Amino acid sequence: MSDYRDGSRRRMTLLTCAALLVLALSALAGDVPARSAAELSPQARLAKQVRHELVMLPFYSVFDSLEFAIDGSDTVVLSGQVVRPTLKSSAENVLRRVEGVGKVVNNIEVLPLSPFDDRLRLATYYAIYSRPGLDRYALQAIPPIHIIVKNGNITLIGVVGSEFDKNVAGIVARGVPLAFSVENHLQVERRS
Repeated sequence: MSDYRDGSRRRMTLLTCAALLVLALSALAGDVPARSAAELSPQARLAKQVRHELVMLPFYSVFDSLEFAIDGSDTVVLSGQVVRPTLKSSAENVLRRVEGVGKVVNNIEVLPLSPFDDRLRLATYYAIYSRPGLDRYALQAIPPIHIIVKNGNITLIGVVGSEFDKNVAGIVARGVPLAFSVENHLQVERRS
């Protein structure tokens, strides 16, 4: 059992290092076209800053889903599901300090503590992110397929590159033993 955990830790460390390397190389290469702050509307600028703050939270993981909406000009409404109660409060606290945010409504659900759900999360993670074709998503700084497990029920949330990837992720998740149900809410990335 100890060898299995050590191997798992090594793989996760390698995946994390690879993701950081890809992120650093893409930043150096200038792959991501950046719009200047002057080109964005105040609400779009606020949305961009809120999104940035949420994805930078230290304990935000592939097992959490954080969503937000901007109501009016300065109210941020948070929703989603998280595994750790501290992530819920951290999300609210970090957004209160963002310039332009007047009020934060925190509707984030904290998922129940369950060793069974924890095992199901890990099994689903390994099933999806070790699958050839889907393994490339694990190399991103923030893997886009989020695995939400509540009371033995799996929900996939996020954005993938193709309808094929969406379907494969759903099929793979349905193959995870002991899952009561699987809902596939993955969206296909729009290409312009």
